[in-house]
Amino acid sequence: MKTKVKIVTDSTVDLPLEEIERLGVTIVPLTVTVEGKSFIDGVDITPSEFVELLVNTEEIPLSSQPSAGTFLEVYNQLGADGSAVLSIHMTSGMSGTYMSAKAAADMSEADVTVVDSRFISSALSFQVKEASEMAASGATVEEIIHRLEKIKKNTSLYIMVDTLEYLVKGGRIGRGKALVGSLLKIKPLASLQDGVYTPVAKVRTYMQMIKHFTKKFEEETAGKLVKGIGIAQVEARELANQLKEAIREVTDFKDITIVDTTPIISTHTGPGALALMYYTDEINHR
Repeated sequence: MKTKVKIVTDSTVDLPLEEIERLGVTIVPLTVTVEGKSFIDGVDITPSEFVELLVNTEEIPLSSQPSAGTFLEVYNQLGADGSAVLSIHMTSGMSGTYMSAKAAADMSEADVTVVDSRFISSALSFQVKEASEMAASGATVEEIIHRLEKIKKNTSLYIMVDTLEYLVKGGRIGRGKALVGSLLKIKPLASLQDGVYTPVAKVRTYMQMIKHFTKKFEEETAGKLVKGIGIAQVEARELANQLKEAIREVTDFKDITIVDTTPIISTHTGPGALALMYYTDEINHR
């Protein structure tokens, strides 16, 4: 008899609750602390409630990864019936979540494999979704990991922040750069390369951002099969809709989801941020 594979991820996956339930994925949430009060991501606080706190506080909210003990409990519980566990997490370049999960996997009696997705948000969900669907159809951990490597290689994530203030607060960029940026009304565009925030361009208007993202999308998906497109935003739904329309004009892929991103991400981006994520496959892949 084949071993059943159960999928675990963290709360930065940015999937709606009904989708998580449909896929049968177990979420281990991060926590975020604002002015001494801790909230469990996706449980105690919604993205928009968090943004309100974020805008009205002087302090930088602190996000913290789940403890190894929390992961251990989940792994032992899921593996108690002899199932294998595949735990797929947000990039280790931005959080200690992966290391925490890894430590728990080493201690667990269950058969646990931990994967660094190298991404966040919808880009992480691409891997989680395919993993759950493959697990449901009886694939082994090795087969799923092989597929995840392919998805990773063919995923792009581009992000625009509307203000540099939160990147400064979080220590991602220096104050001098931010000062110049805000005087010139610059909106930095970045990508997630090898799991790390990497600046790629600067624009001054939303239209330029939409053009830049659309052009990147066209270049990177040319001659390939688009498998998923997601847009994550922080209080920028109208802009997200404009980007969605621009992307729809250049692709046959119509199922473009827009999500309110998790507090873990919006802490660093602040309101007005927007990210475009997509992945492709070779045309001949069945």
